[in-house]
Amino acid sequence: MSRAPVVRALAALAVIATSLFIALTMSPRLGLDLRGGTQLVLETKDSPTVKADAAATDRALEVLRRRADGLGVADAPLARSGERRIIVELPGVQDPTKAAEVIGKTAQLTFHPVIGIPQPGAKPAEGERIVKDEDGAPLQVGPAALTGDAVSDADPGIDTQQGSGWFVTVDFRSQGSEAWTKLTGEAACNQPGDPRRRVAILLDQEVIVSPQVNVDVVCQVGLPGNSTQITGTFTAEEARDLALLIKGGSLPVPVEIVEQRTVGPTLGAAAIEASAKAAVIGIVLTALFIIVAYRLVGFVAAVALACYALISYAALVGLGATLTLPGLAGFVLAIGMAVDANVLVFERAREEYAAEPNLRSSLEKGFRNAWSAVADSNITTLLAAGLLFFLASGPVRGFGVTLTIGVLASLITAMVITRVLAQWAVGRRAVASRPSVTGLSGIGRVRAWLNAHGPDLMRHRGLYLVVACLLVAVSVGGILVRGINFGVEFTGGRLVEYSTTTPMTADAARDLVGRAGFPNAVVQSSGQDISIRTGQISPAEVLRIETALESRGGQVTKERDELIGPSLGDELRRNALIALGVALAAQLAYLALRFRWTFGMAAVLALAVDAAIVVGAFAWFGKPVDGVFLAAMLTVIGYSVNDKVVVFDRVRELWGAQRTASFAEVVNTAILQTVPRTVNTGLGALFILAALAVLGGDSLTDFAVALLIGVIVGTLSSALVAGPLAIVFEKRNSAPPPQPKGKRPVRVREGSGAVV
Repeated sequence: MSRAPVVRALAALAVIATSLFIALTMSPRLGLDLRGGTQLVLETKDSPTVKADAAATDRALEVLRRRADGLGVADAPLARSGERRIIVELPGVQDPTKAAEVIGKTAQLTFHPVIGIPQPGAKPAEGERIVKDEDGAPLQVGPAALTGDAVSDADPGIDTQQGSGWFVTVDFRSQGSEAWTKLTGEAACNQPGDPRRRVAILLDQEVIVSPQVNVDVVCQVGLPGNSTQITGTFTAEEARDLALLIKGGSLPVPVEIVEQRTVGPTLGAAAIEASAKAAVIGIVLTALFIIVAYRLVGFVAAVALACYALISYAALVGLGATLTLPGLAGFVLAIGMAVDANVLVFERAREEYAAEPNLRSSLEKGFRNAWSAVADSNITTLLAAGLLFFLASGPVRGFGVTLTIGVLASLITAMVITRVLAQWAVGRRAVASRPSVTGLSGIGRVRAWLNAHGPDLMRHRGLYLVVACLLVAVSVGGILVRGINFGVEFTGGRLVEYSTTTPMTADAARDLVGRAGFPNAVVQSSGQDISIRTGQISPAEVLRIETALESRGGQVTKERDELIGPSLGDELRRNALIALGVALAAQLAYLALRFRWTFGMAAVLALAVDAAIVVGAFAWFGKPVDGVFLAAMLTVIGYSVNDKVVVFDRVRELWGAQRTASFAEVVNTAILQTVPRTVNTGLGALFILAALAVLGGDSLTDFAVALLIGVIVGTLSSALVAGPLAIVFEKRNSAPPPQPKGKRPVRVREGSGAVV
């Protein structure tokens, strides 16, 4: 007996046991859009003395990490992205204004001698400046005597004995203590009440306090020691924030907030619940469908599908991947795509059984002969997922990770777990005596009808191409007439979503927002949910909008707040176009290498038709084109190319066996033979997408709609666009048809094989 089935069975058992252990003992790492919180993307800028390179950004990251700890967010994830960007995640922090003030503040702390009160119209000497003190009075200060780099620590405190209120204790490093002693010693040489006896402490060029040196301090002696106190009319919160900024140290370079996302925990919980329901409904419907279509082996595939969900989840948890909202959608979608490999194998096994009625042999040949199409289709999907990871950013990148894990997990379940279970099931005597129970003994009603009637689809190939051109023209017309509704992520600006206790129409909300001073804001309303998109506005202006909505909407809760800088929006939009272009080029290169250049060109042009129709539909419907849409588009490309790979794989096989037949006849036969697989796989994905569209909320609904359009159009274009285009290109190709597949030579064993 061959050891291969035993090895596969042990491998399957080990994978399932490991996945079950990880799923039961580890918790998933949820992104901020699922658990609630604030994400800031900071970009470092050049200063007059320091260039914002990778080293300066790393130093700034450590300062920001200490500030995040001071906000009470333990182990807040911070990471450098590229050379100049820092991503800060603050779970549970729902006040982006406070987070931005403390985290993103440049905090250039400096200590200055006071020259005196400036005369009206007087110009300060070189190195001096005129500022306003904490009371708003003008003050002339000299060059900085020491900076925040000389500070080692700072803590708030309160004087409970004398009742003088809150203060901040500042500890200096050795060089800082010497400079502080010298600064206070020179100030002490002036009489009490003289402005020159004061020391001005500036934070980001603004005076936070300018106290006088105590009368008991001796001239030229100063305040000794490594510590001093900053006193003033501080509240507890002001003292704490001041100590936090001073202790955090000065950033080596200025930073600018280029992106901010805040998501309420209720919105994240609703997204998790919606995706979980969609997953359960989708899995149940897909399992029922595949059982009805393939009977016993379909039931085996349904069991393997449950194992697939377990393996994918365990892989996400075990690798420490962050599960975001698009990533969750990708995880649910990949469940439907996991059916694809099983359908390919079972359809191939049906063909083998029709040629040679032997269940074991047919199933084994089905797995072996379907491997080529399975591998090609999954590699093209991995190309799209890889592009998402390297070219996209934020949550869309998480979608690429989950899609990659899903594809790899589907390969394991289909080619190992399904194979082990199916081979064990068809090997039972009760099953072998009743082959109809397996679902492999017949080619299916659709395939039987196609074989009996043999419609010549390629006879009207010119008409199909004309219809495709008309659809593309309509899509381009939608883009030109209606324009593309780029989301804030691609244009820059601010998107704020609220929920109100009192439902409000879009016109009413638009009127309130206009009265608040934002007549050009794009306002949309759906029941108790209000979405507002504007240009670059400040947190104070967001609060003004919220106050205006409260006048008619009752209690107003901010569910989402996204701020994208214009430079980042331009960059994301450019990267999106690059990602789509590279995706098409990568598919062309792979298909040309794997098949023929004519097949690759036909597939890529058909993919371009698919993409144009999806974008055009979103333009006509006025749907937003954002990062989630980009994830959907690249998924459409990966999913659609799967169908085209299967068709061209069958074309190559049939053409090699029928080298004298016309290429149009070969393409027509290949399409008819692959229709059952295409329809069954498409239905498996449509169940999931329909559940996401109905239950997924606004973001997931748009994602699901884009994929629904893409799956339907991609399925049709595989037969009615890619096939006819391949025929047109092959007329201009002088290369001969592919060689037929040769049979493997049978190895003859010499001797008995026994060792004496």
